[in-house]
Amino acid sequence: MKASEQTIQQIERLIKKIAQKFPEEEDPTRLTDIHLRVYQDSGEILAYDDDDEEITRCVINDWIENKDADFYEHATNILRQVLKRHGKLVDKMGILKPFSFVLENDEKESIAELYIADDDTIIITGDLMDGLDKDLDSFFEKLMKE
Repeated sequence: MKASEQTIQQIERLIKKIAQKFPEEEDPTRLTDIHLRVYQDSGEILAYDDDDEEITRCVINDWIENKDADFYEHATNILRQVLKRHGKLVDKMGILKPFSFVLENDEKESIAELYIADDDTIIITGDLMDGLDKDLDSFFEKLMKE
């Protein structure tokens, strides 16, 4: 599933609407994460806070009735790219840090952490984690031999 320009623009508008709901503050007091709930059949993305109150919503036309088995994997990649591109806007939101954007399916099950807004934290994706277990096991074995 490739993201069309229209899909990117619709997601960018969603992110900007969320940011408008949490304008930049010198001393933010709001403590919440942003939950993006994606509905594969309708193509809707709904944004919620931790209290399950709706912040905003949009419909991604290209995602309507999408039956791809790896839909959420592709949606995760697209959403991460857009959030990263708008990182300065997201980081300035009037929410206490650290906070994150979390992708959920239509049953409110967490699928992926999309973005962490914190100056000292980064998300390590699967590409960087490949082979980490083997490297750690090898390191531990060498350490134990010494």
